[in-house]
Amino acid sequence: MRGWIKGLAVIAVAVIVAACGGQHPQGIPPQFGDAAPHPWYGRTPAGYEVHGIDVSRWQGPIDWQGVASGGVSFAWIKATEGGDVADPMFRANWEGARRAGLPRGAYHFYYFCRTAQEQAAWFIQNVPAERGALPPVLDMEWTRSRNCPGRPSPEWIRAEAQIFMAIITQHYGQRPVVYTTVDFFRENEMWRLNGVEFWLRSVAGHPDQVYPGHDWTFWQYTGTGLARGVSGEVDLNAFGGSRQQWSRWLARRSQ
Repeated sequence: MRGWIKGLAVIAVAVIVAACGGQHPQGIPPQFGDAAPHPWYGRTPAGYEVHGIDVSRWQGPIDWQGVASGGVSFAWIKATEGGDVADPMFRANWEGARRAGLPRGAYHFYYFCRTAQEQAAWFIQNVPAERGALPPVLDMEWTRSRNCPGRPSPEWIRAEAQIFMAIITQHYGQRPVVYTTVDFFRENEMWRLNGVEFWLRSVAGHPDQVYPGHDWTFWQYTGTGLARGVSGEVDLNAFGGSRQQWSRWLARRSQ
């Protein structure tokens, strides 16, 4: 779909949600909407108390005061990719979220044709070590890059992840959270990474169904969410515990 048509569709959905007096897709928390809602059954995102967003340049300018007042409790912001790509909106988003008083952290999108050492150094170069920030995130998923089409072995991927995390942990004093997708998690046996907190994508079912037997801390439940302060679609995420548990997690896992 062309970008401007998609944008009109998102605006139309947002208007409809607002006009219906707060109605929202089944299973989505009432403070949010969804441009392409999934029919949720069983345990739904609405059953969790703490929700957040993750953003990059593709969200455009963000009203962070609006985000903070719209039921969002945390945000992860794209900072870097590979060993030489920096998100041009990172600084604005990083400072905007800070001014709004919103807990926020930075994430790195892993590129399989650069070494873990190069990528960790690039992240450190671009992301300040600030007191109170959320732990960094290592985003590992399959890509369709024409410049890097290969798929390394699971053993290589896990070894590189460990190297990256060790460098980042030493610099920031917090071990990264690992974000990944269903196929990547399964094909690379990511559960073999010891002592890791996972942020798992699952837009068609609860993580306990999609990742049976595996622990998780954050759940990305839609990539087409609608939230106050963001003009288009945005990823929505839930913390896998109560608000009291979230407060304890923040105290333990903030830098």
